[in-house]
Amino acid sequence: MGWLDKLRGKSGDLKHKAGELANEHGDKIGQGLDKAGDAVNKVTGGRFEDKIDKATDKAKEGVDKVGQSGDDGGGDAATPEADEPPNAEGEGDKPA
Repeated sequence: MGWLDKLRGKSGDLKHKAGELANEHGDKIGQGLDKAGDAVNKVTGGRFEDKIDKATDKAKEGVDKVGQSGDDGGGDAATPEADEPPNAEGEGDKPA
């Protein structure tokens, strides 16, 4: 069993833990995203403010979605199938 197979075996546990943490600390994560967006806006002189705001909102939605998945037992809907190759070349679990 290669390292990739072991990782796939743990993916459900990791997803559930990430969901629990996002659910518990979602407000702090959102504040951090806002702070990062404000810093980028400052550096770019506000030229991309609308795009940065949209990306920040999407990131917050993602955190909320992950937080909700932590409540339902952490299903594996996003886990790739075991028979799919991990990359386009299908090199298995060779190190990159």
